[in-house]
Amino acid sequence: MNPHTELTIVVPTFNERANVAKLVEKLQGLLGDAGWEVIFVDDDSPDATASVVREIALRDARVRLLHRLGRRGLASACIEGMLASTAPYVAVMDADLQHDERLLPDMLQELRDGHLDVVVGSRHVASGSLGDWSGKRRLASRVATTLSALVLKADLKDPMSGFFMLRRGLIDEVARDLSGIGFKILLDIFISARRPLRFKELPYRFGTRVAGSSKLDSMVASEYILMLLDKLVGRYVPIRFIPFAFIGGLGVFVHMAVLFALFRGFGLSFIAGQTTATLLAMTFNFFLNNLFTYRDRRLRGWGLLRGWLSFTLACSVGAVANVGIATYLFHATPEGGPWWVVSAAAGILVGAVWNYAVTAVYTWNAKGTAASAR
Repeated sequence: MNPHTELTIVVPTFNERANVAKLVEKLQGLLGDAGWEVIFVDDDSPDATASVVREIALRDARVRLLHRLGRRGLASACIEGMLASTAPYVAVMDADLQHDERLLPDMLQELRDGHLDVVVGSRHVASGSLGDWSGKRRLASRVATTLSALVLKADLKDPMSGFFMLRRGLIDEVARDLSGIGFKILLDIFISARRPLRFKELPYRFGTRVAGSSKLDSMVASEYILMLLDKLVGRYVPIRFIPFAFIGGLGVFVHMAVLFALFRGFGLSFIAGQTTATLLAMTFNFFLNNLFTYRDRRLRGWGLLRGWLSFTLACSVGAVANVGIATYLFHATPEGGPWWVVSAAAGILVGAVWNYAVTAVYTWNAKGTAASAR
């Protein structure tokens, strides 16, 4: 970073090849020759967005790249980009040209002049607008905003905004408490702050995407709920354990359905049916966890086979622990009454915790992921 850089603009990207040069050109025309830099945080885009950024960076030292391998996520990309900055002010905006970059000088001036922590580009104050959003997307935004009230203790009109600027010191205050889940990093920052944040919302009209496709796929709703749950109960229970346990419960139904079909329907021996049902239930659980629970670390290609093998091995050991603990407690408690239920529940809990802890480390571990920065 240039020693005189006052503002860093963090831009998370995934398949934004066609938009990068246009955004840089807009920033150059708006912000002039000095005092700013832009960090593109790219999640290893298949369209080689990172290569385009590198080419531009060779001509303009204010353009930087943080190339993430093996992980994805808008919120986590923003966090890494903000932490990579040493400028006194940091802005976050998308690469799709839907955020009005002309608001950046006003945001910066508000932070310079006042005692504010954050300035938010808002679609819900004064002349702000959602633009050409469909009725379905407007409804989803209203529902998400309403749900945010469960954890948000500030009168923020647009907590779903992905366009904002803040003081660099605030990042250090909240970084260790951020969940990094999903795509609403502004809401995460407000919830994670241990003091009331001083903020101001400036209106802007959400623009129309110029190129590329939206990063808001069908998974964003579940990620948003996970982020809210993390803020509500994350200090007590690892947030990924909740969907992991839920999927495990679904796996029980799969197991019983397969066992019933093979044992009662096709006349296989109980051992053959139980073995097949166990393997299919584990496979069902593995793929659902890979799709939902560990979406940001999703295994692909040959990694799927390696992950499936480690998952089934860990869950096999977990099944042994489940039966062992349940059997021990059953024999250690008085006969009669509900103790058999307690013993079984304890075995299930021990097995679930074991499966979660071991697979988090050996199946969906974050080792080997890396980032390269220019």
